[in-house]
Amino acid sequence: MRVIFAGGGTGGHINPALSIAGYAAEHDANFEALFIGTERGLEKKLVPRAGYKIEYINIEGFDRKHLLKNIKVFSELRKSEKICRKLIRSFKPDCIVCTGGYVSGPVALAAHKEKVPALIHEQNVYPGLTVTASERYVTYVAVSFDETVNHMKRKDKCVVTGNPVRGEIVNADRDSARRSLNIPADEPFVLVFGGSLGADRINDAVIQMLGRISSEKKFRLLFGTGDRNYNEVIRRVKESGTELGSNIEIVPYINNMDAVMAASDLVVCRSGAITVSELAVLQKPSVLIPSPNVVRNHQEQNAREIESKGGAVVICEKDLTPEHLYDTVCSLVGDTDALSRMSKSLESVKKSDACAKIFELMKKMSNK
Repeated sequence: MRVIFAGGGTGGHINPALSIAGYAAEHDANFEALFIGTERGLEKKLVPRAGYKIEYINIEGFDRKHLLKNIKVFSELRKSEKICRKLIRSFKPDCIVCTGGYVSGPVALAAHKEKVPALIHEQNVYPGLTVTASERYVTYVAVSFDETVNHMKRKDKCVVTGNPVRGEIVNADRDSARRSLNIPADEPFVLVFGGSLGADRINDAVIQMLGRISSEKKFRLLFGTGDRNYNEVIRRVKESGTELGSNIEIVPYINNMDAVMAASDLVVCRSGAITVSELAVLQKPSVLIPSPNVVRNHQEQNAREIESKGGAVVICEKDLTPEHLYDTVCSLVGDTDALSRMSKSLESVKKSDACAKIFELMKKMSNK
């Protein structure tokens, strides 16, 4: 099977494509992939690292605040569509998989004009502009949440697949993860992170909690600050005079997320689509702090969906204080029955076979 993947900008659009490609490569000895992205996004680093060829187009998202700037965007869209059509004719894919973001728009349109079957995948609860604009051109709209179908015009094209989650996450096990990390089976363990770049408001709240965490020792903490914020966090901790106990570890980046997430009792983090899907697959209770700086407030919508099932407590940034966060974490880790209920409630949300479902749609489109 020959497949073109389109998606870029953030890891939230690229990693699902890489997960699908990885699954396809494992299940099809003749699988070949070509990625289309931009040189500005993370795809320039992540796709070649995964061993796939990538071609670049020059495209950006629509500016909702400065509408006149979109004249340039429309011009880029037309040029990018022509480039994508040439790439499709050259590569001759059996099907095309778009994983959202503005890169997917011209690729979906070009697929339609070249009469190549395509699907587009939406990671979030509320569909983005590219997905709603592209649904007319594609064969399938793969969605991650049941609720998303209600926001689509072409409900007949929608297939609930879930979010493609890395195999390491799907196969992670709490007991073996704890053994590998030397964490006693009965020690409460809390994981806090704000994404690869970190989150200033979360970092600020946790810094002010460290003294109590160290002295009261109600749980073990792994705190991922994000690469760009690590030095500043350490500086502030030293200036405050806080002595960190043996129950606290602060790192710039968490390289073994599958193990530490599996080992944790509670996760405090943002609510990007892939993150909440990983939490659901592992059935991990969480305190979700949505980023308010995203289009259409989709992180809060993701968080509320998990909260409505009983799997998370949501704290919006406007309500985030060190005291509130600390009290919330302590009340949860101190109540094993509550954590158990939260974990069991995620059974109805988790979808660990998204890659398999999307691969089946790819085979249908390719008639293979």
